[in-house]
Amino acid sequence: MRSRAFLLLSLTLLLAALGSRSSFGQLIFPGETPAPSSRASEPDSENGMGEAPRVTVTKPKPVYTLSERDPRIRTLKPFQELVDAAPAGSVLKPPPGQYAGPVTVNKVLTIDGDGKVTIDAGDRGTVFTLEADGATLRGLHLTGSGSSHDTDDSCLDVRGNHNTIEKLVIDSCLFGIDLKQSDDNVVRGNTIRSKPFDLGVRGDGIRLWYSRRNLIEGNQIIDSRDVVAWYSHDNTFRNNIGKRSRYSIHFMFANRNVVEGNQFYDNSVGVFLMYTEGGAVRNNVFSHATGAAGMAIGFKDSSGTLVEGNTIIYCAVGIGSDMSPFQPGTKITIRGNRIAYNGIGIRFNSELGGNEMLGNDFEGNITDVSYGSPGGTAAERNTWRGNYWDNYQGFDRNHDGVGDTPYEMFAYANSIWMEIPNARFFQLTPAMELLDFLERLAPFSTPQRLLKDDAPRFQPALGGGP
Repeated sequence: MRSRAFLLLSLTLLLAALGSRSSFGQLIFPGETPAPSSRASEPDSENGMGEAPRVTVTKPKPVYTLSERDPRIRTLKPFQELVDAAPAGSVLKPPPGQYAGPVTVNKVLTIDGDGKVTIDAGDRGTVFTLEADGATLRGLHLTGSGSSHDTDDSCLDVRGNHNTIEKLVIDSCLFGIDLKQSDDNVVRGNTIRSKPFDLGVRGDGIRLWYSRRNLIEGNQIIDSRDVVAWYSHDNTFRNNIGKRSRYSIHFMFANRNVVEGNQFYDNSVGVFLMYTEGGAVRNNVFSHATGAAGMAIGFKDSSGTLVEGNTIIYCAVGIGSDMSPFQPGTKITIRGNRIAYNGIGIRFNSELGGNEMLGNDFEGNITDVSYGSPGGTAAERNTWRGNYWDNYQGFDRNHDGVGDTPYEMFAYANSIWMEIPNARFFQLTPAMELLDFLERLAPFSTPQRLLKDDAPRFQPALGGGP
């Protein structure tokens, strides 16, 4: 360990010369408060991951009189009158205009506002509650919910199955669309914005709780907090756009969900999977997930997920893995992704091994691969094959597209900031580059090998350039 001691001593002298320690540039793996129930307390399921029994979660919400709501809606016609007058199974096409909320629909009904109907709850409570199966809401503008997290004030509460919610414009609401114990719904083509609060106190754009087999497709969620799916299985999130939020999608105890074809820009975190089994994250674009906790895709105690065909660019961390895969005998497969121009391409923390990295393009990253602790043998239990490395120093003499010699990555001076995250502030400085050069030139001990790719590709498969 003399090499490490030499490097640590050199860094200490550098810090002393500059006169202070700095925490700038530290990349913190986005932690979460553990869920109250532990994995062991949940019943086993067919795939080895606990699926807790569904319980009643809806609680009565407060009722506000018209005088308690904003004066702007006091002269508007209540939309509830139109709903009450419409027979079950009918199509309601209300006259264009503004109406007063709140509204509750508890029968099969198709409501089509054709983009010309606004329902405003006057900044109190929830705007619209759907408590029916097989209903359709289309072309409405919902606005003006309350601001209480205690009562989950939202634009639309869904408490039913087989409903279609499409082409809604939702704004000035704390929560956007809130599905609880609601299965087989379609949420498509909606535009959702939260209230203009600080990021942490906004509501979630879309929230799924104990809800299964829903299709969330073609929505725009902008300036919200999170999209969350907790205890919700077999849902599909397809072709959505998420911007300027915290978590683009946050899964917890949610199995076999599919995230495909989405575009996520300028969010703190792209897709984060906690305590999940199965599912896929494929063919998405993740860009500019920056900041101290910035990350495109993250895993925490998760297993059996496919990450394929994604473009991950300009993020603090491309893919972060903590104690994943968690279940024995399972794998996380990271295949055919473009991981480019990130601070760290893939970061492993508390590594267990069992990851497969196949056919990915690593280009322009400050660091391609990082381990929270470079020591140990867990890194050797990961599989690397057929990846493109832009810093590969080899030849392809037979022109088969594969390098003639394996690609190997070793921990030299970068082992300092892997073990001391604050030291990453000095990465790429002349002093650190000099330490790294000296360590490579005349190492005092054998450096730790982080990975070996026996068949590195000689050219990127997914196209180069920013």
